[in-house]
Amino acid sequence: MTTSISWDLYRSFLAVLEAGSLSGAARVLGIAQPTVGRHVAALEQSLGLPLFTRSQLGLAPTEAAQALRAFVQEMSGTAAALERTAASQGSGVRGVVRVTASELVGIEVLPPIVARLRESHPDLRLELALSNRVQDLLHREADIAVRMAPPQQGALVAQRIGRVELGLYAHERYVAQHGTPRKVEQLAGHALIGFDSEPPYVRSALASLPAGLRTLSRESFALRSDSDLAQLALLRCGAGIGVCQVPLANRDPALLRVLPTRFSMQLDAWVTMHEDLRHSPRCRVAFDALAAGLRDYLG
Repeated sequence: MTTSISWDLYRSFLAVLEAGSLSGAARVLGIAQPTVGRHVAALEQSLGLPLFTRSQLGLAPTEAAQALRAFVQEMSGTAAALERTAASQGSGVRGVVRVTASELVGIEVLPPIVARLRESHPDLRLELALSNRVQDLLHREADIAVRMAPPQQGALVAQRIGRVELGLYAHERYVAQHGTPRKVEQLAGHALIGFDSEPPYVRSALASLPAGLRTLSRESFALRSDSDLAQLALLRCGAGIGVCQVPLANRDPALLRVLPTRFSMQLDAWVTMHEDLRHSPRCRVAFDALAAGLRDYLG
């Protein structure tokens, strides 16, 4: 095996792995498709391993490619972190900070916080990586994470911001047409909005509910989605009854709380970053601004 392999080859390999085709990878990387093909072929030759086989659906990764995935993803995260750090050198608060958060928090909560941060520090560049997948700060997939669960990894600077209350809500149009359930048992007669596959943090939060509400499960939902944004959109258009963060629902007077004394879930809000970044001016400023903005949001 060749001992010195260009990062460009690994980057193209990872892009093909994630896109499933040479053309898709080329679009992501902004290079020509034949170049991606040459990179993959050169990496296969250097490693002495076949990495893809052609199928009707595109390029299928071999077992060897799957085994390499985690290592190349870590290389990609490190390379991106290196670029962000290099771009941030110099005096003052400047450079790039990559923040990861859920889609819901990233779209409904963070924009005004980020806008104020940019007004105070115009040389700061913010990247919002929005995903319900928990990104790995230790592998530098992001610099700062906003999470609704305590961090499970060591070597992180973590600050608990407070508790986010979740309640059941329905739009006033839905209530006008279908009425308001007054008892837990009456929920069975309504269109409930919920998850398609139960996230771990939801499972633990449901365990804290009264016994009658613990039966809320995939089978009880008439409308299912693992996207928090999709659930919120269904709620806002009057499609049914669903869970919403109380501070977010309070912004819309058309959203009416259902069974407020019976249904209340609590999630901890955290801001975390890698401990190596604690002395980085750009990350420290962003970390503090996110923490302060989220405290305002929680009230």
